[in-house]
Amino acid sequence: MSTEEKPAAAPRSLAEALRGRDDVSLAALLRSRPDLITPVPTDLTQLATRAGTRASVVRALERLDRFAVQTAQALAVAADPATYTELLGLLAGDDGDPAVSAALPHALATLREQALVWGDDTRLRLVRTARELLSPSPQHPSPTGLGPTVREAAAGMSPGRIQEIVSAAGLPSTHDAVSAVAALTELFNDPARMSALLDRAPAESLEVLERLVWGPPYGQVTADPAPRLRWLLDRGLLLPTAPGTVVLPREVALRLRGGRAHRSPEPVPPPVEAAAAHRPQVVDATAAGQAYTALATVEELLKDWHEGGPAVLRAGGLSVRDLKRTAVALDVPEPVAAFWVELVYAAGLLASDGEAEERYAATPAYDEWREQPPAQRWARLASAWLAATRTAGLVGGRDAKDRTLSALGPGLDRSAAPEVRHRVLTLLAGLPEGAAPVTESVLARLSWERPPRGGRGGAGPGTAGGSAAEGGRGASAAAGDGGRGTVGGVRTGDGEEDLRSRLARWALSEAEMLGVTGRGALSAHGRALIGAPAPRKPEAETEPEGPGDKLPVHHRPTPPPAPLSPADRATAAATAARLLAPLLPEPLDHVLLQADLTAVAPGPLERPLADMLSVLADVESKGGATVYRFTPGSVRRALDAGQTAADLHAFLAAHSRTPVPQPLAYLIDDVARRHGHLRVGAASAYVRCDDDAVLNEILADKRAAGLGLRRLAPTVLAAQAGPAGLLEGLRAMGFAPAAESAEGDVLIARADAHRTPPRSAPEPVPDGPPVPDDTLLTAAIRAIRAGDLASTAPRKPGAGDGPDRGELPRTTSAETLATVQAAVLTGASLWIGYVNAEGAASQRVIAPVRVEGGFVTAYDHTADEVRTYPLHRITGVAELSDDES
Repeated sequence: MSTEEKPAAAPRSLAEALRGRDDVSLAALLRSRPDLITPVPTDLTQLATRAGTRASVVRALERLDRFAVQTAQALAVAADPATYTELLGLLAGDDGDPAVSAALPHALATLREQALVWGDDTRLRLVRTARELLSPSPQHPSPTGLGPTVREAAAGMSPGRIQEIVSAAGLPSTHDAVSAVAALTELFNDPARMSALLDRAPAESLEVLERLVWGPPYGQVTADPAPRLRWLLDRGLLLPTAPGTVVLPREVALRLRGGRAHRSPEPVPPPVEAAAAHRPQVVDATAAGQAYTALATVEELLKDWHEGGPAVLRAGGLSVRDLKRTAVALDVPEPVAAFWVELVYAAGLLASDGEAEERYAATPAYDEWREQPPAQRWARLASAWLAATRTAGLVGGRDAKDRTLSALGPGLDRSAAPEVRHRVLTLLAGLPEGAAPVTESVLARLSWERPPRGGRGGAGPGTAGGSAAEGGRGASAAAGDGGRGTVGGVRTGDGEEDLRSRLARWALSEAEMLGVTGRGALSAHGRALIGAPAPRKPEAETEPEGPGDKLPVHHRPTPPPAPLSPADRATAAATAARLLAPLLPEPLDHVLLQADLTAVAPGPLERPLADMLSVLADVESKGGATVYRFTPGSVRRALDAGQTAADLHAFLAAHSRTPVPQPLAYLIDDVARRHGHLRVGAASAYVRCDDDAVLNEILADKRAAGLGLRRLAPTVLAAQAGPAGLLEGLRAMGFAPAAESAEGDVLIARADAHRTPPRSAPEPVPDGPPVPDDTLLTAAIRAIRAGDLASTAPRKPGAGDGPDRGELPRTTSAETLATVQAAVLTGASLWIGYVNAEGAASQRVIAPVRVEGGFVTAYDHTADEVRTYPLHRITGVAELSDDES
């Protein structure tokens, strides 16, 4: 064997290119394209085949940044294969853009890692499916705005006409159409000769070319083209493709563009600019105030639904009327109310009760949540928001079937939402501490990192002259926008603005409402929530504060971070809660009673005080201080809950920093004196009272007609209405009845709320297969390489070879036994076909160790371990070639 090492041969296929990768490179591919190992391929050939399927390629292209997409688009219009120099020329132009030159190696490495491009720098090949998706055609114009080559456009022309064009262009005639087309192509690719040809063109003809040069390249002509068009057609600068339609050949367009495939290459991501700078302490304090308001809003929402919330629609979700009622109760707009409803649902604090008449109610997890410290409660809400795929911003819109999307209903999941939220917060974390971003710069950055998916085509070709409007822009405006078109013909989603931009806008506003940001800037606890590194210091220590202070921030672009693992998310949430805790106000144990039957809570109240006060009084206004109002109805509510007048007096005296006003004491005593004077029980229902004059008054009242009352005894009235209806009816008449049990005891109406059975939070809808962890990647790569070894191991020709290399070897039982026994003696490796107990067939490479009792014990190279195989399950064997490497 020669000691000189031969240079590695260039790969002839994507499978060979993958076979030359190491395990680290394969792991990077499978991590970035997890659909390739669902399920695990049997070998590298199958992996390459799967990587070239349309669905997988479209998905991979959609996850590229804008310059990587532009690089792929340039390869799609380049020669196949292309050299690195040719690709650089298409992107940087004849003048050479230094930014493009610096960014191209990284973009090309990304395409190689994604298995969209293979081959070395002298033979770059775009995978066939990607080339089909990105190459120009009349039905699907290229995002570059380029048309077909001269050879493609002239394929349907007569040889005589091609010779006429060659002669008019000043080229010598040739013997066949193929050489004529080649000569014309060479002319258009020669800058000097092309310039000389264009110098002879009439000014009107050059105007036509200028209209078509950046796309769309197609135009319409009349049956008798104008002289300016005839000059171009005679020299092949425009070529007919169909009756009345002409096209600007790709080579001509590239010469007119200065060699550039895109009008505006975008090798560098746009920077995220800061609109204003605030002191970090102000940002954190503002965000903490919003976080506390968020907790109060969630409690108020679920308290309003304590006894069973709105009914569940038959199709699922909340009705428009119930959403409006919820918005009024929370004193917020309806879209904001939809956000809070969806947030508590995502956090597992709200669900349907599953009863026959299904209603929404708090879950048992809500009671556990309320007992946690405020910072931990906020962390649970923020973590649920960050990971949720349900998108409240879609509420009120229409689905694909033109049905209204309702809160808590189906159709609100958007798998991209968690990624967009996390990326938006990460971009904010990249700004100096306390800086709020310009929203449009955030959207521009996201659009560069993941270009919108748009339609590939347009309304139709432009018109190039004649009696029509010359050089019209009828085709897709995206054709020459530098790569903003489609990457697979997938239609842009929900509405005029692409979905990712809408998700980003919603993320910014929802983060502010939730207290993740303050004054538009990321807070310290918000930074910890996403696991972001320590903030960068501002460029100047004394920066003015105000919304008008424009601070453009140009920072080095960083790739989007990998999503946090569940363990890392829990750690980040705990850190965020720890940072937020000192910023939240301490709960108070007192209120200020006033003579107008109100109580002022100057801050958040301790849980027992807040719960009792919410029963004893009604909330009149909220804000920095909460105002409660005492009414006969609210005092009666407290008495119904089992309190006595003495209990209420003692409670107010213990928790008021001001003396209990006399009007409030009188109100409590007056309601308590009348409370329970009437007794309501089940007859269907009855009323009893020791004072028959009161019963006479009730019978004489016209408002009691609907209760169906009749006297059973001097002190007892029977009613057709049920106990609950009778209680409400008498209270509406101004009485204060109390309910009693069958034994005559007063029933205490506890404040216990209706709860659903135990419910789990809704699972986010994944955006495709989950990213595999390191353990799965290691096992998958091992299995793929093992299967590849079995399928590619060199084999000696013989009886064991099937007609096709992919088939299992076939030998008789005697031949199998003899070959295996010989391999035990010689230590040779064998290629075998094996069928397991479930009937699954596979190929394996084994080194037999011993044969006995109808079994062969061997080292299995494909499994990298010693195994025992029944001989009757081996379909056949074949010896490996001696020159196996």
